[in-house]
Amino acid sequence: MRMKIILSTAMAAFGSLLAVAQSSSPIYIVNGCEMSDIKHIPQSEIESIEPLEINDESIVRYGSRASEGVIIITLKYDTRASFEGGQSFEKYIASQVKWGANEPAARVILRYTVGKDGEVTVGDIIESTDSRLRRKVLAAIAKAPKWSPASRDGQPLESDHVLDIRLPEGKEIPVEPYIRIL
Repeated sequence: MRMKIILSTAMAAFGSLLAVAQSSSPIYIVNGCEMSDIKHIPQSEIESIEPLEINDESIVRYGSRASEGVIIITLKYDTRASFEGGQSFEKYIASQVKWGANEPAARVILRYTVGKDGEVTVGDIIESTDSRLRRKVLAAIAKAPKWSPASRDGQPLESDHVLDIRLPEGKEIPVEPYIRIL
């Protein structure tokens, strides 16, 4: 229960940190390495966020830039999971699905887990605008090459991800009509 509280507090703090990052330039220490930007780090990969107190000790340790703040971020892994298919997982799956330009624009968004063994397990289907595309995406995932799993302290671990497939590429998905009552 304590871990859930720490994690939810960290996620709430993440949005605040991004706002602070735009107005000043704190030092970010991510898994022990200094970074100038954290916008590329998905919230789901953050285990904890700890802002350090601005004092003589932090200024001695990190230099005068520490006066803008020092944020310690611990990720759930040391090494991110990586797809071995030669391109991003989304592009790979999209390339495996046969969906012609004359097909209606459709989207499938789903959660998946990369296991310790590199196998992908599909979780929740967040959105599916076409059941045919959903079936084709699921079949392509089942045939996809393994990943190199995320690891921490040299040990493989599971990691969660989101897949967003929109086909055909470049074709806009029509917006459902709605009535707005004032």
